[in-house]
Amino acid sequence: MQTTVAALPPRHYLNDGFGIRSWLFTRDHKRIALLYLATITLFFFIGGAMAVLIRLELATPAGDLVTDETYNKLFTMHGVMMVFFFLIPSIPATLGNFLVPLMIGAKDLAFPKLNLLSWYIFVVGGLFTLYALISGGVDTGWTFYTPFSTISSTSKVVPTALGVFITGFSSILTGLNFIVTIHRMRAPGMTWFRMPLFLWSIYATSLIMVLGTPVIAITILLVAAERLFHFGFFDPAVGGDPVLFQHLFWFYSHPAVYIMVLPSMGVVSEVVAAFCRKPVFGYRIVAFASVAIAVLGFLVWAHHMFVAGISVYAAMIFSVLSMLVAIPSAVKVFNWTATMYRGSISWQTPMLYAMGFIGLFTIGGLTGVFLATLAVNVHVTDTYFIVAHFHYIMVGGALMGYLGGLHYWWPKISGRLYPEFLAKLSAGIIFLGFNLTFFPQFVAGYLGMPRRYHAYPPDFQVLNVLSSAGASILGVGYLIPMAYLMWSLRYGRAAGSNPFGAVGLEWMTTSPPPTENFATTPVVAWDAYDYKGEVEGRVA
Repeated sequence: MQTTVAALPPRHYLNDGFGIRSWLFTRDHKRIALLYLATITLFFFIGGAMAVLIRLELATPAGDLVTDETYNKLFTMHGVMMVFFFLIPSIPATLGNFLVPLMIGAKDLAFPKLNLLSWYIFVVGGLFTLYALISGGVDTGWTFYTPFSTISSTSKVVPTALGVFITGFSSILTGLNFIVTIHRMRAPGMTWFRMPLFLWSIYATSLIMVLGTPVIAITILLVAAERLFHFGFFDPAVGGDPVLFQHLFWFYSHPAVYIMVLPSMGVVSEVVAAFCRKPVFGYRIVAFASVAIAVLGFLVWAHHMFVAGISVYAAMIFSVLSMLVAIPSAVKVFNWTATMYRGSISWQTPMLYAMGFIGLFTIGGLTGVFLATLAVNVHVTDTYFIVAHFHYIMVGGALMGYLGGLHYWWPKISGRLYPEFLAKLSAGIIFLGFNLTFFPQFVAGYLGMPRRYHAYPPDFQVLNVLSSAGASILGVGYLIPMAYLMWSLRYGRAAGSNPFGAVGLEWMTTSPPPTENFATTPVVAWDAYDYKGEVEGRVA
């Protein structure tokens, strides 16, 4: 049985100082989470605007909207903005920042000043990248492959690379903060196997951020140094090795996929348990699966390089390892399904997003197994099959989890409820628009349509028109939540401390939480997801 936490004073983090200065110099993890939320939302819409132009260009076979050079810059900056400035920080920097101390019964993260510094570093890196965009853009693709990023390129490679390099330090500081906080600041009685699975996923993600981010940071720095000082790292013209760049880049960038997806998996575990009124089936297996994904994710990078000149024997090994990493992900999907079996399911908005995540991530994962197969990979490399697979994982997985978590914890963040009908409508629109956008790209890619071309044979036009129509529906689906969530801040009904009847320490404090999170340090004497012995008296 859970115990009641003492009643809290009415003062909370949103009304504890209204001036800009109080926000810009705050050390409150909840306010820093909202600063991140506002910043990554801006980058999301900048990257989304570029996606709109890409889909408009591809609605017709002829390259008649923008030039080929402009098109190259559009898909490059779309990828840079979405990957480095939205998807990677989306859940860790926002929901993670907000929830980690609340979920473990702490007053703040271990290093509040470093937490604020990480946001400032993130903003500085974003400004460098925005400068590159405004001053002409970069056309290398978001992967910065040589020879596109070598000395002969005339686009803004260096400021873009420096922006990504600087932003990497934000990830490292955030990951370090989470690791220390989870290790050292758990409430009395909060053992490792009483922690919510969201914390396990954040912990595994933090390990990747701390161990992997320095690799990409150094790699991007070497690209900039090569361009500025003509060192021979990756450019064959000055004695460099372009395949070395790919090894270094993907050693980080494939684990980075799990930086984007693992937190969403944690969100789904919380949501499924809450809206099925059951503990997560196989709790410990799901927890260890998060760590297994983090570890195995570092062993599969070269499956991106099957056509880059690596040996057939190395490719076979990486093929097997890539299939192996799918096992812990499949375990999670199975366990979520088993949790729902005979559960008392409540079909509220967060649960709809969780179901959308499970379906879309499963498709993305299965097509990932196809891509781990050598023969299929060689056939579809650099086609729209890759684009579709990547977006089913990133948008269908990471973004659906992010939106599900935002809707689940929005009453706790804001103290207000959003309109449920509009929320369900937007979830359905996003699911429909996403599949209409990206499923035709599997077909186009399998038939041989190459990616990153602004003109294509007329045979592919029907599939591209479907994708462009789906993208317009998807865009509407993303705008609706932004509108009603902002509306709810002023006009939404008061949420109360626990509108979903969930368990967990974050639901045992007021909505919004007070500046210190808890009036007294809670003592945990129950297992995670103890819906059989729910708290009878919670903080009002």
